[in-house]
Amino acid sequence: MSKKNSSAETILNIIITIFTIVGIVFMLTGKPEEGALQASGIENFKFYTVLTNVFCGIVALIYLCFILLKKNADKLAVLKLAAVCGVAITFAVVAFMFGPLYGYPQFYRRGNLFFHLLLPVTAMAEFIVVKRKRIPFVHTIIAAVPTLLYGIGYMLNILINGIGGPWPDTNDFYAFLSWGWPVGIGIFAGITLSSFAVACLFRLISNRCSGSSKEP
Repeated sequence: MSKKNSSAETILNIIITIFTIVGIVFMLTGKPEEGALQASGIENFKFYTVLTNVFCGIVALIYLCFILLKKNADKLAVLKLAAVCGVAITFAVVAFMFGPLYGYPQFYRRGNLFFHLLLPVTAMAEFIVVKRKRIPFVHTIIAAVPTLLYGIGYMLNILINGIGGPWPDTNDFYAFLSWGWPVGIGIFAGITLSSFAVACLFRLISNRCSGSSKEP
């Protein structure tokens, strides 16, 4: 690995780690009215956005430890792919769906600014810029598993505890079941497939940027 590549991955992973810490602090100390899709304190950890960003930050921190200890960080490629996949979906949903529908300012306040924009963009840039060994196709399937597990947990929570009352006391805080269970399950299936598609895209970009797309 070149010095330039090593410096880039170190700097970008430090930035991702810092953004994660700052985002968590804002989320834990903020109030629901300070941003869309935001709850109070630790309740924020029920959101896909927060979980994927925190996961991305943890992976970045582990990656930095590998670099510091001079271990082979390519072993973490599948975790990196899963992490960038999650935050990319968060970024895309806000940038191209929620933002145009409800207005961008409320989605880019305090912790949401870091978790909806700054951290995802940095993570995507890091994954593209840093050259890695060829990422096998099976990693794209594994990268979609966290999103699938989140969807299963979301649905099970509603099955066990019910939908609940109006926001913020509802368990269906994304309102995916507003049109019934079949539609809600279909939405989560679509999100999981989208996660797999995003993983495939980033795998393709990474392999081509690293000049390894045709390696066995």
